[in-house]
Amino acid sequence: MNLTPAAQKFVLHWGEMGQAWGINRTMAQVHALLFVAPSALDAEEISKLLDVSRSNVSTSLRELITWGVVKRVHIIGDRRDRFEALKDVMETFRVIMAERKRREMDPTISLLEHCIEEAESGDESEQYTREQLEKMLEFIRMLTEWYGHIEHLPTSSMLRLFRGGATVAKLFSLGSKKRKSSSDDGTLAGSTSD
Repeated sequence: MNLTPAAQKFVLHWGEMGQAWGINRTMAQVHALLFVAPSALDAEEISKLLDVSRSNVSTSLRELITWGVVKRVHIIGDRRDRFEALKDVMETFRVIMAERKRREMDPTISLLEHCIEEAESGDESEQYTREQLEKMLEFIRMLTEWYGHIEHLPTSSMLRLFRGGATVAKLFSLGSKKRKSSSDDGTLAGSTSD
């Protein structure tokens, strides 16, 4: 396989994005390469195409397999392990979201619960901190609850949800404008039903 100019740009950009998300650049580049590769590649091919060490590729592959976005494949008559990425963009999104929730959101919820409990047993000086932490905990729980609602949606429903995002935003925006105009007219803002 040769990297086309478009594939090369994508691989480089995906590596930079990965770093911005806190993921190792090589790991993100390996994922990007396998995503655009028309067939499974072995570690040696990946190493040559990306011009990175074989050990770095092996470490990245192990981590990507742990995440669930890359799998090992075998070809009859070939003793080398080959690797391919999930090709379905929505499935890749689901897997990454589930892993980020497990690695980031779940531990954050546990930490916030512990900090709030600790602040509650403290004196008056802890009250403001506790209130702020409770707000953050409520927000993160709301995000994870939202994720729980969409996590198992069929792909077709998920696509409709994403494509309909602008419509949903407009509906909420209209609701906000109606509440504001009701408030300006002297009626109670909270009296409008959502």
